[in-house]
Amino acid sequence: MSKTYKATGINLKATVFGESDRLVTILTKEFGLLKAIAPGSRKHNSSLGGRSAMFVVNELLIAKGKTLDKITQAQTIKSYPGLAKNLLKLVASQYLAEIVLCEAISELPQEELYELLNEHLTRLEDSPSNDSVTILALLVQAMFQFLTLAGFTPQVQTCCLTQKPLIINFQDPNWRVGFSISAGGTVSIKAWEEAKLEAIKVQQAREDDSKITTTMELLPTSWETIFHQQELPPLTKRLKAGELLLLQQLSQTDTLVLDIANNSNWISIEKILRQYAQYHFGRSIRSAALIDSYFAAHYDATI
Repeated sequence: MSKTYKATGINLKATVFGESDRLVTILTKEFGLLKAIAPGSRKHNSSLGGRSAMFVVNELLIAKGKTLDKITQAQTIKSYPGLAKNLLKLVASQYLAEIVLCEAISELPQEELYELLNEHLTRLEDSPSNDSVTILALLVQAMFQFLTLAGFTPQVQTCCLTQKPLIINFQDPNWRVGFSISAGGTVSIKAWEEAKLEAIKVQQAREDDSKITTTMELLPTSWETIFHQQELPPLTKRLKAGELLLLQQLSQTDTLVLDIANNSNWISIEKILRQYAQYHFGRSIRSAALIDSYFAAHYDATI
């Protein structure tokens, strides 16, 4: 890379730097995630002021520095002003930015991630501002696709234990399927309970075996018993039929053609995917607390 280089990127984060600058974290198509100083961007009438704001897409000319690079030119090619006009849209966008910051890699092209983020920000901006369920559904769909791109697609069509297809029983209101974050997705309750019983039997066998250990040690022997047992994954949640249906639809479609009516299920699915993402990325999603607060305050009026 030369002393100056060009990049096209979207601002994901901006923090105060020095007296009048900002340090901007940018997802670029060409070089992945990078940080660069926007000099003087906090000054009145600075040409970089608006161009260093969140979710602004710029064509950039950047100068290499010893420790931090510096933006020397920025030409805005796209922005998302509609996101800031609606609280839930803004929070959902910040939520996605956090996921992208977890997923993005520095010094490697990230065009697919860049395009996917812009696609979902456009969908959020274009969605009806008075329809919070649609906004949440768009957020959940984006989360699923970002997880898929990162290689962490949750398994939702088959049981993680048996690999058999999961058939939803809509006739039984008490029908449930498990979801295990550590196992990587959905788990048949029947298979999980059978595995649990088997684990109990193995544990009992070990305890019985330990009772004769002293006697066995006194006898000469050339054989040894070794137990091999795969740890039974804990269930994070038991999903209802409608919740599993949403997850399966999310895994099968690239566009939101889902039934968004009747869905407090979206709140449940967001929380599951949030926990799943935090487990795999190893960090919390701070914007999620604002999602919780919003729906706690508007639940009765919205769902």
